[in-house]
Amino acid sequence: EEGEEREPGAISARNILDSFTESREVAELIGNLREVFGELVTREMAVERFVGIMDKYQEQPHLLDHHLEGMMNSLLEIVWDSGSPPPLVHLAFKFLYIITKVRGYKRFLPRFPHEVRDLQPVLDLLSKQNPRDPETWETRYMLLLWLSMICLIPFDLARFDGNLVSLEGQARQPTMDRMLDIAKCYLVVSDKARDAAAVLVSKFIVRPDVKQSRMADFLDWVLSMLSKSSSQTMEGTVIVNGMLQALAQLFKHGKREDCLPYATTVLECLDSCKLSESNQMVLRKLGMKLVQRLGLTFVKPKVAKWRYQRGCRSLAANLQAQGAAVQSQKREVAAAEADDDDEEYDIPAEIENVVEQLLVGLKDKDTIVRWSAAKGIGRITGRLPKELADDVIGSLLDCFRTCPDFSFQETDTAWHGGCLALAELGRRGLLLPSRIPDVVPVMLKALTYDEKRGACSVGSNVRDAACYVCWAFARAYEPAELIPFISHISSALVIAAVFDRDVNCRRAASAAFQENVGRQGTFPHGIDILTAADYFAVGNRANCYLTISVYIAGFPEYTQPMIDHLVNMKINHWDSVIRELSTKALHNITPQAPEYMANMVLPRLLPLSVGSDLHTRHGAILACAEITHALCKLAQDNNR
Repeated sequence: EEGEEREPGAISARNILDSFTESREVAELIGNLREVFGELVTREMAVERFVGIMDKYQEQPHLLDHHLEGMMNSLLEIVWDSGSPPPLVHLAFKFLYIITKVRGYKRFLPRFPHEVRDLQPVLDLLSKQNPRDPETWETRYMLLLWLSMICLIPFDLARFDGNLVSLEGQARQPTMDRMLDIAKCYLVVSDKARDAAAVLVSKFIVRPDVKQSRMADFLDWVLSMLSKSSSQTMEGTVIVNGMLQALAQLFKHGKREDCLPYATTVLECLDSCKLSESNQMVLRKLGMKLVQRLGLTFVKPKVAKWRYQRGCRSLAANLQAQGAAVQSQKREVAAAEADDDDEEYDIPAEIENVVEQLLVGLKDKDTIVRWSAAKGIGRITGRLPKELADDVIGSLLDCFRTCPDFSFQETDTAWHGGCLALAELGRRGLLLPSRIPDVVPVMLKALTYDEKRGACSVGSNVRDAACYVCWAFARAYEPAELIPFISHISSALVIAAVFDRDVNCRRAASAAFQENVGRQGTFPHGIDILTAADYFAVGNRANCYLTISVYIAGFPEYTQPMIDHLVNMKINHWDSVIRELSTKALHNITPQAPEYMANMVLPRLLPLSVGSDLHTRHGAILACAEITHALCKLAQDNNR
């Protein structure tokens, strides 16, 4: 069919599963490990089959929950069996790792046996491992995770030492030091065991007995390793990664009063590392994660009383409410009381440094770093007094406001990071209604952000993030707060859902529109449009331009904005397919607004059809032809 070109990601084949149907086959696979581990071929076939089964549940891992314990117990039986040769034990741990990979280690951890009697055997098993063996890293990874669970036992570790003089007359190492040495050893390896060692550190160092005697020394060691290592070399990168992971986990799980004395020193060391200049994405992301956790340590863990809180969350009530009724719902935010309640307390000077680093992180060249920075801005702003929080929001809006009229002088990365941060702040109720008039123009501009770079363009991520902002605002605010902006937001979302070049942006806009229809209940003809432009309908671009757009243009609120968008943004698009589809869409929409097309649109198009830009000239000539043809057909039909 004409115009129905294949788009990447337009067709999503998803297997929606109901239950863990292969549980019996998996039990047989695990039961047969003793027979198959000896032969390379049979062993690899068993692993491949197990991976094949487990990977099917990557999108619905919760279906495994009822079977996790059974699978784990069967595999741990092999591990504890003294007759199991080392290759069989490694194979059992490999299977355990595959399950953990699908379900996530956080869900898996509490299921490990964690009684007092398990501590010494697991420690001994870990001590026998070779940290540099590339074949058995799954064993070390799982043992470190297991140890991170066992180390939570509520007994002083000194009780496990007994008589520290062994049978040979040599002094044995205390259990506490053994565990610390193991953690330090695995924080500097280059495989996955490093991640588990960071988890172990976060659980082990915050134990009351360890905290008193070892926490300061451990942090000294970490900071000295950080300052000695260079992120420019491969070895240095591995060490810096391990240290940052350990610190990030420690400041996440440790109590604030335990971590606060060390936070300033850690921040200074982090500043001296200059991670923002590193070319390693993972290090910059871990740096962002650690900076925001240090920031959360500096400020008291309290929910801001000044934040905007929406009352009624019932979808049924929203849908029943008519425009006039919604208008009367408007209520003042309890800001006055919040000002009185907001007990004054000193915000440490370091917070300014932290927020500045997070704002810079919003412009990072990698999405994962920008996303971490956006979440950090949301979390920290929620703990600041109202005036300081407003300063942060002002600085964030400056990301977009480098020129009058929100020009695109800032890079696409700054726009993307800024939109993510706005959505996070809105979602948490930290953008007060007084700021909505500043934010909505930015959001509307971001919904059509498209910047040409060479033969292609950038900006689909910005448009996607702008849809996330619309989605977050729909959930955050009372309908009355957004009433003045409804016509602009609804038109912009419809245009994005129907005319965006990228399928993921069309689907994001459709989802945001749906959220607004449900939560706000004020979008004109919301349900009708939603039915026509749902997630699956907007998957086909030609269908969007030629069929859905005509239906939506039938509603007078959307006709003119859709025509203006096609004329201003799409007939001069860099992609010829979009230009051609746009002109056909103008042809199909002409019967809805013939006067506007003849008196306003054609006079605008004629000068463009002899302009200097080839893309614009091509689109304008085609558009003039299509509109004239449509007007001609209309005239014949109406005998005018």
